[in-house]
Amino acid sequence: MESKGSRARTRFPSLLLSLLALLCLFCAAECAKSQAMFIFGDSLIDNGNNNFIPSIAKANYAPYGIDFGLPTGRFCNGLTVADFGSRILGLPYPPPYLSLASRTSKILDGVNYASAAGGILDETGKNYGARVSFNGQLDLFRNTVTQDLPTLIPNRDALTQFVESSLFLINIGSNDYINNYLLPNLYTTSRIYTSDAFADLLIANLTQQLIKLYKFGARKMVLVGLGPLGCIPSQLNQQNSTDGRCIERVNQVVSKFNQRLLPLTVNLNSSLPGSFFVYQNIYDTFYNVIQNPANYGFSVNNQACCGNGKYGGAVSCLPLQQPCNSRDQFVFWDSFHPTQAANAIIAERSYGTSPGDCYPISIYQLALI
Repeated sequence: MESKGSRARTRFPSLLLSLLALLCLFCAAECAKSQAMFIFGDSLIDNGNNNFIPSIAKANYAPYGIDFGLPTGRFCNGLTVADFGSRILGLPYPPPYLSLASRTSKILDGVNYASAAGGILDETGKNYGARVSFNGQLDLFRNTVTQDLPTLIPNRDALTQFVESSLFLINIGSNDYINNYLLPNLYTTSRIYTSDAFADLLIANLTQQLIKLYKFGARKMVLVGLGPLGCIPSQLNQQNSTDGRCIERVNQVVSKFNQRLLPLTVNLNSSLPGSFFVYQNIYDTFYNVIQNPANYGFSVNNQACCGNGKYGGAVSCLPLQQPCNSRDQFVFWDSFHPTQAANAIIAERSYGTSPGDCYPISIYQLALI
């Protein structure tokens, strides 16, 4: 017989989604000097760009989007963290850049340049075929600023103000590990670099990329840290976990990147005039969700809701595959990505009115600057 405590835990994600909806209504009326959000990253926040390139990394088929209403290219059953962030801030979902074609007026709502399998390094993700690396995404943004926006905002000062007041979300780096450094049979990086040296390499490249973004006009930037990649079903399967627990040696490697990302945030704030960088630490909260799932309303923390093989991590969610029924009870949607319910928790901790998982201020507070 189901206990009252069990029923309460089952309702937790739904209650959180309802609270987020109320916060969205509040912020839509009260928040956001930022009128648009420009998003860069990988499959955690790709909302359809890979639909338009010859890539294995696609999510434009059912059951992806089962709780969104339709498959869109989001690697989730529903909303991503970036989607929740847009709703909380009262901003529209930025359209995927590669979907715009002649509909350039949509750029005033912001743009999503994120591409599944993309990374900081250009070679990252080549095992999936075509993808848009962070460098490639910056090239697309340069086109936006130099070609598309001037036709929509002819006044140069107004255009500058629009870009400088917009939010820039950068969530990149996961693939540089799971689709590069942690695949020694396909990439040489783990044989060339120690884990510390590889983290240094990523940060050095990321620094130059962020400076380029600053030169293109970005001022309010959110740098999203990496999650505990040693806990995702794909790694549990790949690293032959026997007990379903996180692979801590992988987490230790990934943490070296995060340990360098926070100081980078501080350094960029002091060295780039007029900039405001915010570090979003998703690692700690997400790790806590995995270690204490019942506290957050979850019952399954190491199995993909839609996946194949051990932990659902051998082959990710296939077209028309039947996913689990109790999706809000699962931390992971597929072999790599969180469920909508897990994304809601991360968003609530970062887009609220207090700093939460962000430093030095929350993304909500950054939007008001």
